[in-house]
Order: sequence, then C-alpha cells, then structure tokens
Amino acid sequence: MSAGLGLRLLLLVVGAMGLQGAPEDEETRQIYLQFNPGSSSSSVNLLHTRAVGNGSTIHYVWSTIGAPTVLLIYTETEHSHLRVNWTKLLSPDPSGAIAMEPADSVLYSTALTFTRIFEYKDVNNTADFSGTADKYFYPPYDLSNFTWDNANDTMNSTSFSFRLSGVHASDPTGSFRNGSVSFRISAYDRPGRDASSPRLLHTANCTKLEFMISGVQPRGNHSRFALEMVTLEKSGRKKVRSVRSIDDEYTPTIFEVPDAPNASHAHGYFQWKSVAYGSVSGTRSDSLPCIVHEPQNMNETLTVPSIIQAFYGEPLGDQYNMEALNVSFGIADGDFYDKSKFLGW
Repeated sequence: MSAGLGLRLLLLVVGAMGLQGAPEDEETRQIYLQFNPGSSSSSVNLLHTRAVGNGSTIHYVWSTIGAPTVLLIYTETEHSHLRVNWTKLLSPDPSGAIAMEPADSVLYSTALTFTRIFEYKDVNNTADFSGTADKYFYPPYDLSNFTWDNANDTMNSTSFSFRLSGVHASDPTGSFRNGSVSFRISAYDRPGRDASSPRLLHTANCTKLEFMISGVQPRGNHSRFALEMVTLEKSGRKKVRSVRSIDDEYTPTIFEVPDAPNASHAHGYFQWKSVAYGSVSGTRSDSLPCIVHEPQNMNETLTVPSIIQAFYGEPLGDQYNMEALNVSFGIADGDFYDKSKFLGW
C-alpha cells in the first residue's frame, strides 16, 4: 500500500465507507453484489458487496440477522472471497461462520451495527437529547427485534444499490402500521458527486448509507428521534472532530470524523455532514441539524450481533473496543417529526 492510503467509513446524511488516498481515488473498481451467497433461502438478509480493483478488494457484508450490521473487510488481493457456513451462522453459536479467504490477505476490518432508535418527548422544544429527563423517553425501538423485508427484491445491479426496510411487528401502539425504518445502501465504481443532497463527493472506494424513518406514527405530539450505532475497532478509542471540506461550496456544513485516517496503514473512520432532512426531497428548507454525542464504551453491556460474532468470534472484550455513538436530530424551536412523518439522514 502506498503512503497516505487509509480506509474510510463515512456516515453522512448519506454515508459511505471505503478507502481514501491519491492517486487511487481517481481509479475505478468493479462492483459485484450478492444476496445470501451460498444459500437459496430468502428468510434472512445477508448482502455482500465486493469492490475489486487497484490490486485490492473491499468487502462489505450487510445483514439483518439481529440488529442491522455491516462488516468492512479490506484485503490486499483482487481474488479474495467470502465464505459463509450457513448452518453455523444461524445456530446459537455462529463463531467462525463468516471467513475471508485467503485469511492472510486481510489487512483491516471493522464493524458497525445499528442497535436502537430513541424517541423522546421534547416538551420545551429544545432538541436537547442528552439533557432530556428519562421520564420523557418512550421505550426505545430495538432494531434486533424488527422484521425485515427481503432485500433481494430491492437489489439494483445498475446503481449497485439495495434497501433494508423493517417494521416493529410486535409494537403494541401500532406505530408501524403505515411506516418503516430503512437503510439504503449504494456502492460506487468511479469518482463523482452525489446527485441528491448534500451532494457528497465520493470515490470508487466508497459506499453510501442513507437512514430513513418514514410514515411511522410518533407516540406523542412533540417527538424527536435519535439513532444509536455501535462501532468495533481492534485497538484505540474513536475521537470525534469537525473539519471543513471543499464540499462547503455545495453544502456549507461540518464533517464529523471519529477516528481520523492514519497514513501508515489501513484505517477506518466514519464521516458525515451534520445535517438531516425532514422531507423526501431533501431541500435546504427542510434541513435540520444532527448532533453526535460522545462515544460510550459498550464492551460490557452489548449483546454482540450474530455476524460480528460470526467473523470475529468470542470473546471480543480483550482485543476489540466497542463504542456507542448516539446521533440526535432536530433544532430548538423547530418543527417536530409529526409535521411530515419523515426523517432522512
């Protein structure tokens, strides 16, 4: 690998993950999508995106077996491939069910899981998620308890995209009768700029994530939401910092970068713009801030999602750090979710 090459996992209004560096950022990759590789079942979702080129392969393994989770695996060969032991993966002990071959080609890996959605009553319209009293919080939505649609029906080999859409089928309030939570994922085969807001620059080494709550009935008249994500890294704690970007020409805002790139080896980080949208159109007039809260260690409290356990094994605590990042949405004196019943990040 050349000096200055690093791995990046971007989470923005639209998010992305991948590699960053010059001159590789100007090159292209071949993108391949697979649904449940090695299995004919459609009862669960495991989607494999393989980005091949520049003497390397970036693998993304997305799954809704449990909470929605993605593995990012970077290998120093264009011929690495994913192996899935389905019997073991769907068993009570999935350790070792997901592997990369050849194993010694893996230079870097990380994981990201989306664990809970918080809904709270913003009685004073302050959009102060961390300062809101516990009594104003509704029971959180645990995404591992959701029922997810068959993502194979949404795969598009032209746009290299698919969607994970789910509902809380057992929710006694009926909030999801006409709504859903979804994650729309897209990969890129060449550099460019996104057509939709916030017009994110991307390379062939990125993949994009969009998070949406649509049509879900709020449990109160003053509801706001926050999303909890949990990250995994082999060593070190993530740091959050804000940086300006040349993208400011299009959307003047701040990027948040936990775990900044390291020039000496493959390295992962998340990056997003601090803006979400209250409408599908994603116009400036519908924009609202999103706020990231300080990472919290989760090693002792998190039930490890199946595909993380399947790839990394157990126990994880001695070798890996798992940290939660809460991202809240809204602005003081602004509109509440019930105005449009849509939130897009």
